[in-house]
Amino acid sequence: MSSIFYHTQSSFAERIFSLLGKGRRHAALLYAHFMRKGSLEGFVVEPHARALVEEMIKAVDFGLPEMVLGKEEGGTVKFLMKVAGGLEVESVFIPMHSKGTLCISSQVGCKMGCTFCETGRMGLLKNLSVVEIVAQVFVAVHRLELTVDNIVFMGMGEPLDNFEAVMQAIDVLTDDAGLRFGPSRISVSTSGLVDQIDAMAERANPAVNLAVSVNAPTDEIRRRIMPVNHKWNMVELKGAMIRFCAHPRRQIFVEYVLLEGVNDSLECADLLAEYLRDLKVKVNLIPYNPQSRDRFAPPKAEVLEAFLMRMKAHGYLTFLRKTKGRKIMAACGQLGNLQLRRKKGKMLLSEKITQFAPY
Repeated sequence: MSSIFYHTQSSFAERIFSLLGKGRRHAALLYAHFMRKGSLEGFVVEPHARALVEEMIKAVDFGLPEMVLGKEEGGTVKFLMKVAGGLEVESVFIPMHSKGTLCISSQVGCKMGCTFCETGRMGLLKNLSVVEIVAQVFVAVHRLELTVDNIVFMGMGEPLDNFEAVMQAIDVLTDDAGLRFGPSRISVSTSGLVDQIDAMAERANPAVNLAVSVNAPTDEIRRRIMPVNHKWNMVELKGAMIRFCAHPRRQIFVEYVLLEGVNDSLECADLLAEYLRDLKVKVNLIPYNPQSRDRFAPPKAEVLEAFLMRMKAHGYLTFLRKTKGRKIMAACGQLGNLQLRRKKGKMLLSEKITQFAPY
């Protein structure tokens, strides 16, 4: 049985036709109604087509993962859903004035091993399926009734390490007949997988945004906090960003987590500004958020402000991200269930963490 959440309208209609030998038009209507309204209630067809539609409904899986937990802090909502294998995945809704951003996950855990990230401590437990990715958005919009304007793949996992599922999920999310998110409303974050940045440049709609977690101005610092830098250094990463921005509609959001005494000096700001030269970028500065086991601390307010002003002085459009959801472990870098890691044990982790181990 095929899940409706795997499909765009056209692929769903073709799937129904391959199963039943008929019904393309009514399948397309059924798809649009369900994805836009959130249920089959109110779907009306001509009397002669009722039997056909009932046959379609029996042939399609409309089920959603179970939501097991929801927490809220000042409008920020974190919810957990059960996925295949008895695992759980976290998603976060962040209110932004009259708009809202939904931060979704692409994996349970992550194998990148970034030392400032809670998810990285879990190791990679599972790649999410297309259905499990799309379901996070469907639940937020139609079950929790949140006003979602933007979607960011910045939750648990490295999106480009689950490339095909993420790209297919974006196709579903941007389908005009379905959930109807504009490509420019979707951002994909990466720790710097150079080969997959190049693949995304070829595969994704040019309006889909790319966010790159740079987090350091030099290879020496970046290797210490991001093991991915051992495979692709900052020269190689910049090359990939230049190639990605070759399309006139593309620019890159540079994510920079500020760690006290590690990468927050004015010298670091100057070096970062030099590194980013000749790139079309916006810079997001993110103060480090406390985690279950802290190796770092956030910089003091005056240090954050000085770094922000120095980047602006170099001519970069730069923002200092306001922390939301910190108390419910929903802020940037805080997603991750370490109890789940312990429960699954070292055997599962040893099978998954092979490419990038924490230094």
